[in-house]
Amino acid sequence: MKYLHTMVRVKDLEASMAFYRLLGLEETRRIDSEEGRFSLIFMAPPGQPECPVELTYNWDGDDALPSDSRHFGHLAYEVEDIHATCQFLMENGVTINRPPRDGRMAFIRSPDNISVELLQKGEALTPAEPWVSMPNTGHW
Repeated sequence: MKYLHTMVRVKDLEASMAFYRLLGLEETRRIDSEEGRFSLIFMAPPGQPECPVELTYNWDGDDALPSDSRHFGHLAYEVEDIHATCQFLMENGVTINRPPRDGRMAFIRSPDNISVELLQKGEALTPAEPWVSMPNTGHW
C-alpha cells in the first residue's frame, strides 16, 4: 500500500490556493476536466511531491459542501519555527484557532474550514508571548 494524497473540496479555488501557498505548498500538478467541469490542483511542500493535498474545485459551485468541515479531521504539517510560522500566518489574515502555547502545536483553518495542524519540528520551542496568553478562537 502507498499513500497517494489527501483530497479536500474547495468553494473558492483562488482563496484556497493562496492559503496553502502561505503554508509553503506549491502547485505540483493540475487536471482540468472540461467534460466533468472540475479542476484538481495538487499542492505539496517543496521537494515533497509525494505528499500532496488535492484541492477539488467544481466549476459550477458546490452547494453540498458544508459550512463546517469538522468531519474531515485535519491536515498536519511540520514547521521549522512554529512561533514564526504562526506570526507570519496571522500577519496575512489567518486566524490562529489554537495558538502554540506549548511551543509545539497550533491549529488553523483553511477558507473551506479544513483544520490544519502545525507541529514544531524536533523539540518544542520555549513557550513565549503572545502565544502563552492567547485564547483559543472558534474550534479546530
